[in-house]
Amino acid sequence: MTMRAVVHVNVDAMIEDLRTLVEIESPSRDLGALGVSAKTVAAVIENRLGGEAVLIESETGPHVHWSGGGEPKVLILGHHDTVFPLGTLERRPFAVENGRATGPGVFDMLGGLVQAVHGLALLDDLSGVEILVTADEEIGSPSSRALIEERALACGAVLVFEGAADGGALKTGRKGCGSFHVSVAGRASHAGLEPEAGVNALIEAAHLVLDIAALGRPEIGTTVTPTVASAGGVDNVVPAEATVTADVRVESAREQARIESAFAALAPHLEDAEISVHGSIGRPPMPESASADLFAVAQRLLPGLEGRSVGGGSDGNFTAALGVPTLDGLGAVGGGAHADHEYVMVDAMAERANLVAGLVRAIRNTQGNAGA
Repeated sequence: MTMRAVVHVNVDAMIEDLRTLVEIESPSRDLGALGVSAKTVAAVIENRLGGEAVLIESETGPHVHWSGGGEPKVLILGHHDTVFPLGTLERRPFAVENGRATGPGVFDMLGGLVQAVHGLALLDDLSGVEILVTADEEIGSPSSRALIEERALACGAVLVFEGAADGGALKTGRKGCGSFHVSVAGRASHAGLEPEAGVNALIEAAHLVLDIAALGRPEIGTTVTPTVASAGGVDNVVPAEATVTADVRVESAREQARIESAFAALAPHLEDAEISVHGSIGRPPMPESASADLFAVAQRLLPGLEGRSVGGGSDGNFTAALGVPTLDGLGAVGGGAHADHEYVMVDAMAERANLVAGLVRAIRNTQGNAGA
């Protein structure tokens, strides 16, 4: 069955809530700003849904948790931290023009949070629904991962409100992703008088960059991309230290294991050079099988809706890896994540809010709990 007649959503109220969240800047790692942001998110949830939104303190900032009571059935998952430093709002204030809402964090992912809350407000009964809005997704979810996994297992289904893929498609699969950092220790010497007495960490790093890049297998979705390198500091000294950082994306657990083993096995090329490797694929792959059932429900509710597997990671990777049905990309329709041209399409917000309500209703009905 398709979505029942679309319930009226007050888009002006959604825009005002979005403005409120955007104008409370919330860069990752800024505990003061995140504290204010968490309280603001909690206030929006309580204002629209009632009940109490609890702040869960952590070393990376406060997470926000709300429950509609009863046996847990579905987890609404999002984050309130953004990648933009304090002061971005002054340069790029919230605005709505030509059908687009713009401002720092509007697409990733404050617009999705607003849609989720207003969608849930359409339901007469919120029992079985939980909301978790974390403070550290943009930095890998170091403090929230255990909490995310706990609530996902308790609920049994997860809806993730990261921004939609291009064209409004839902995100039905994600690559596993992580970073590796390789440090090189060489030996300094005078570059003019006795370069042969040194061990050139920069030359060793150059060899390692090629070794690292060769680990990629793009034909099966594995990308290994050296992204940052540094070495030396004085132009007449053989550099004694160097570092190389690489971004890694994989589509399967097998490739995750291969890549992690390959980085651990990296060896120096120059005699007396030493290397050390740190890092991992912190977010495991989210296979399309994890979203298949929920995506089929979404397509019945909104015929013509498309799904897409994407390279970026989210907290949905964690929940899918546990075997919990997970559907991602339910947030704002728009684009420009992490960029100055970030935007949300206002005319899609009401439809996506209704989709939230339809999905939650369907999940609870499937699990034998009467919906609204």
